Amino acid sequence: MPLTPTAEVVAAESAAGAATGAFNVIQLEHAQAIVAGAEQAGRPVILQISENCVRYHGGLEPICAATLAVARAATVPVAVHADHVTSEELAREAVELGVGSVMFDASALPYEENVATTAEITRWCHERGVWVEAELGEVGGKDGVHAPGVRTDPAEAAEFVSATGVDALAVAVGSSHAMTTRDAKLDFDLITRLHEAVPVPLVLHGSSGVPDADLTRAVRAGMRKINIATHLNAVFTDIVRARLAENPKLVDTRKYLGPARDAVAAEVARLLGVLSG
Repeated sequence: MPLTPTAEVVAAESAAGAATGAFNVIQLEHAQAIVAGAEQAGRPVILQISENCVRYHGGLEPICAATLAVARAATVPVAVHADHVTSEELAREAVELGVGSVMFDASALPYEENVATTAEITRWCHERGVWVEAELGEVGGKDGVHAPGVRTDPAEAAEFVSATGVDALAVAVGSSHAMTTRDAKLDFDLITRLHEAVPVPLVLHGSSGVPDADLTRAVRAGMRKINIATHLNAVFTDIVRARLAENPKLVDTRKYLGPARDAVAAEVARLLGVLSG
């Protein structure tokens, strides 16, 4: 199955009343695990590379090239997405390297600046056939600077989409980034009102903190792309800790990264079932 445009993946899942699972890549093992989980589930998936991941690797190209290679070798549709990009330069580099979509995050800017900057990036990406996601109503927890109490207004969201031309919108409905407990309280009435008001797919960020049943409920209320990162990192790290505790003299990284990769694959497969609506 060739690398698939994000637009096609999300549209197909949305038509089936499901949400597309979008999971963050940090290292090659994460990309391999996410695709393996999608293949186990027989479902499409989105591999996401965040700006923080780029910083960790000291640049975009190495991790992007590896992620694209994993996607191209998959037996299910796999899209590659640049996530939470705040730099216009990085957004353009990601597109030139071959990603199918960019989440351009100007949500920390005043509304009018957010609109103007996002509209320009969206125009440039659309000229190159690339799908664009944006954010309105800051999602809690991102780098500790967003206010968790902020919520996205449906009328403003519809206006924002019209003014910018974006293809998807991340909205603030009660989730928060980097949660290690799964007890976030989503505003399902707001999700429904946003779904009715906004003509593009809605995206839920900070989904690691949302219980399974509420993720399914969010999909049924109108969420069409669900981002999960921290939860999978916890699964990965738990296995690494356990393997090293079992054998403190272990030095072959494959002996603990391999089992961690397998555990993440199993969790991805399970979560894709949760997101089937």
